[in-house]
Amino acid sequence: MRRKRWLAAILAAGTACTALFGCGSRQIVGTEMARPGESSEKELQAWEEAKNTPYGKYPELITYTLGKMTGGNRSNMPERDTYEDNVYTRYLRECLNIQNKDVFEAMEDQYTVNVDMAIASGELPDVMVIEDRETLIRLAEGGMIADLSEALENCASDGIKAMYDSYEVSALDSAMIDGRLMALPEPSFVDGPNLLWLRRDWMDELGLEAPDTMEEAVEIVRAFVEQDPGNNGEGNTIGLVCHSDLTGETGYRYEFQLNTLFASYSAFPKQWILQEDGTVVYGSVQPQVKEALAEVRKLYEEKLLDDSFMLRTMANIAELIVDGKCGSFFGPWWAPNNPLMEAMEKNPDAVWEPYLIRTTEDGKLQYYDQNPSYKYVVVRKDFEHPEIVFKMASVMFDKMRTEGRYNEELAYYFQTNVDSTARPISINIDYSDALHRCYEDINGALTGKKDPDELQVLEYAYYEKCKDYLENSQSADAETWAAYESRIRACALLDNKDLEVCSTVFSGETETMKTKWSKLQEMEKKLYLEIITGVKELDEFDRFVEEWMEAGGDQITLEVTEAVREAKGA
Repeated sequence: MRRKRWLAAILAAGTACTALFGCGSRQIVGTEMARPGESSEKELQAWEEAKNTPYGKYPELITYTLGKMTGGNRSNMPERDTYEDNVYTRYLRECLNIQNKDVFEAMEDQYTVNVDMAIASGELPDVMVIEDRETLIRLAEGGMIADLSEALENCASDGIKAMYDSYEVSALDSAMIDGRLMALPEPSFVDGPNLLWLRRDWMDELGLEAPDTMEEAVEIVRAFVEQDPGNNGEGNTIGLVCHSDLTGETGYRYEFQLNTLFASYSAFPKQWILQEDGTVVYGSVQPQVKEALAEVRKLYEEKLLDDSFMLRTMANIAELIVDGKCGSFFGPWWAPNNPLMEAMEKNPDAVWEPYLIRTTEDGKLQYYDQNPSYKYVVVRKDFEHPEIVFKMASVMFDKMRTEGRYNEELAYYFQTNVDSTARPISINIDYSDALHRCYEDINGALTGKKDPDELQVLEYAYYEKCKDYLENSQSADAETWAAYESRIRACALLDNKDLEVCSTVFSGETETMKTKWSKLQEMEKKLYLEIITGVKELDEFDRFVEEWMEAGGDQITLEVTEAVREAKGA
């Protein structure tokens, strides 16, 4: 029913693979494309099919310019491959006759800078990923990007539409502006809370048991720092590492954050929380946060928290782990792929294991799930083929999975943990319970409950790698270890009835947020860091809450409460 509603809203508001490469007599680049003109009826039909179906192949090569979001270590691609010529780009060229020409390639903060520069200059690439809805709104209101409503209807496969429809709140909603779909959004499938990753070999050397609570985890970190099982030298072993953001944005987590520590105090910063009386409160200004900040401050004073955390980038933090200077961090189930695979390559004798840290007295682990979407693929306003992004999505996330079963190159990418940033559009589209489905399929095949030949390409690739690990764990390489550790060991922890997921009740933007939210966020981050590092006393939190409310927080909270009530039909 949900999918029918958003399809109807979009319509009301606006209006087969072959093995050949590079076919066609001319290359068509962006708006320089020459129309088929006097082409034959058959060629005209081919163009019509390509423009209006998920898998129709363009009669001539379409080259689109791309702002490319990259990953560390060249996304773990084989040396011979590039971001313009790899398994994904070759598959897309084979299926659709399209090719990316990257106008910039960058990762993390530099990518954001490049996107901002492109927007400021008014010279957008034909296709690029943006990382927040505020930028999407700015581009849409500035008339800089294309309406993709028709592209969704015509060129999204049934599988892609079903994936979007599997979420309680469709990610498509977040890409809608004034009744028009202005981007291809990346939905955030349920991937569980961050796990605590620890050096098990260090624990064994010190005779430490597996932690179950945050208090037990802190004592393990203390032992690592004070007893130096990594032989780094006195004072050189880094405690728990974290990013200066401390916790994820509304419903969004990544590596090196302290969401679980805050949750141990029933504190959920940056989340909009529905109260029993129907009102909504902002988690960052609730009294429980003050208690959590007191604990983080204590860890910082005792050097159990990295005392240089405010100065480190994500890459710097990863280096500490890879170099054996740190033995503890919070990270998602895929942490074995990055940074732990590189850490294992450098030190094969290291033993990294994940642990589920419980946050409530009755043994539950409370955590907030992710936003419906936190990345968006946009298309330049005057690009001749805005449908290209939904065609790419249909091929990469639907067709490739079901028909790529015997593609050895593709299987190799999965088995060697090539990062998703190797794809031309660095996103992922899947069902809301994709991680659970994948774990069930692979584990079922490993335990004889499922026929391996029934697995899709990704699951089969990981099944082979995990099977290899189980048969040869002592001699397994880092890639094989990472496959098993992420897809089986970590996912098994997340397949737990004691997980208690909460959903942020609001992830949009109110009227007052447009002018005041960024300043309020700056106030929040500055105060948190000043308290943790001792620049300000803990009681300054109370003054901050008052100032936050007076600076617009009170009005925004009222607007969010009203928006949530309207969404619920109250």
